[in-house]
Amino acid sequence: MKVLELKPVNAVDHLVHPEEFADIDWDSSALEIFTDFRFHKPQVIFQGVSVDEADRRMRRAHVKLMLVVDDRDEFVGTVSAADLEEQNLMQHTSRDQARKDLRVVDVMQPRGRIQALEFSLIAGARIRDVVETLRQRGQQHCLVVDTDNHHIRGVISSSDIARRLHMPIEITRHSSFVELFNTIRH
Repeated sequence: MKVLELKPVNAVDHLVHPEEFADIDWDSSALEIFTDFRFHKPQVIFQGVSVDEADRRMRRAHVKLMLVVDDRDEFVGTVSAADLEEQNLMQHTSRDQARKDLRVVDVMQPRGRIQALEFSLIAGARIRDVVETLRQRGQQHCLVVDTDNHHIRGVISSSDIARRLHMPIEITRHSSFVELFNTIRH
């Protein structure tokens, strides 16, 4: 057995963060910008939480997407900062429901409407491929699934990519016909 030498910390004064390193670029592996749930605990929220509490929790955690779970702790959808924007909430409150009564389940994206990237595709993709996919889909976030094991393996976030690349990444959200209709109607 070998005893390793310990060094005094008094001469060290800077704590590094992943985003400080410029070791990735557009052609780096997409795995470099992927939040893998094997190593990072996913941000989850119960579907019955109020939208105001969900907004507080997202702000406190500094995240823009949370995975929504039911009372059995099973994945039922996602809720994003965009889902909690005032304009979106107004569409739901106009249906005989007061804002204080709105729950995450009322505004979330249900599991059946979410499209994700397959983990095996991420493993062979470059960061530029992922960003172009997010832009084409108008998505700030994208879940990554392992369909062979029936797992949600992780998430990719455009803001995480921008932070790691030290440059802005513009993603324009695409509105559906139903969203446009509801906006015009109100």
